[in-house]
Amino acid sequence: MDVTIHASFLPHTDPDASLVFYRDVLGFEVRNDVGYGGMRWITVGPTGQPGTSIVLQPPAADPGVTDSERRAITEMMAKGTYAGILLATQDLDGTFHRLREADADIVQDPVEQPYGIRDGAVRDPSGNLLRIQELR
Repeated sequence: MDVTIHASFLPHTDPDASLVFYRDVLGFEVRNDVGYGGMRWITVGPTGQPGTSIVLQPPAADPGVTDSERRAITEMMAKGTYAGILLATQDLDGTFHRLREADADIVQDPVEQPYGIRDGAVRDPSGNLLRIQELR
């Protein structure tokens, strides 16, 4: 079998702020930006990796989600406990320098972890946790 990860989904509460963060701060390409019914889906991905994307989507856009579930999702997003993703870079210190310059919400500065990796963590404008590992 040859299965790859094509796209992951992260919720957003402010599409414009999310666009600035992923495009201008992290340097991702914008691959699609679609609006429908007052909602907006933005697909971004790392330059040079056209087969891997993140779709920034309205939270709980699925019509099967109840109002109480929407409230719970909104509360979890505000705490940063709803969604996250793991990214990697060869220049972890440079990446965190850019994140600090952009006033990003740094959760953990880069640190050598006891399990053998060096990483740090930041929240995007919607509260999603992004752990960023250093490639070695």
